[in-house]
Amino acid sequence: MLTGIIVLLIVVVAILLVLLFAGIGIYNSIVSLRNKADNAWHQIDVQLRKRYDLIPNLVETVKGYAAHEKETLQEVINARRLGIDAKTVTDQSKAENMITSTLKSLFAVSERYPTLKADQQFSKLMEQLNGIESSIAYARQFYNDMIMKFNTRIQTFPGNMFAGMFKFEKKDYFEIEEPAAREPVKVKF
Repeated sequence: MLTGIIVLLIVVVAILLVLLFAGIGIYNSIVSLRNKADNAWHQIDVQLRKRYDLIPNLVETVKGYAAHEKETLQEVINARRLGIDAKTVTDQSKAENMITSTLKSLFAVSERYPTLKADQQFSKLMEQLNGIESSIAYARQFYNDMIMKFNTRIQTFPGNMFAGMFKFEKKDYFEIEEPAAREPVKVKF
């Protein structure tokens, strides 16, 4: 009788240990996905900062050739400021939509000034911008993949139980909302 109780106690303790380690594994996997998503966001931020640093140089170069295009240049500067000041993924998405739109306007201005298009500094800046745009697109794709994995993990069983207990919340995708902004920035020389 005493050995039966000991065996039952050992089985119960073993089951509790298995459940404990499974719970720790689930919790750690959620934390790992959250950290990967945060890191992916920081990679986007690095690329966006590069773009923000490049924009004033583009504006100054265009300003030298098209000084009377002040409204377009001011829109580009304002859009850049919105992007720098964005605090959430949603705000950043809106700012990036505006930046893409204003950069298209800036490129349209450059089309009207053949000497600007021929300027080596402008050409170099446009090449850099094109490379940064590609990096942003890749980083955004990677970020959204991490967000999908994280959100799936916290919304499916048994991860949803841990998400509720430890207050893990769904994260937003970094999306481009405007249909026109979904098109790549066209760089023409």
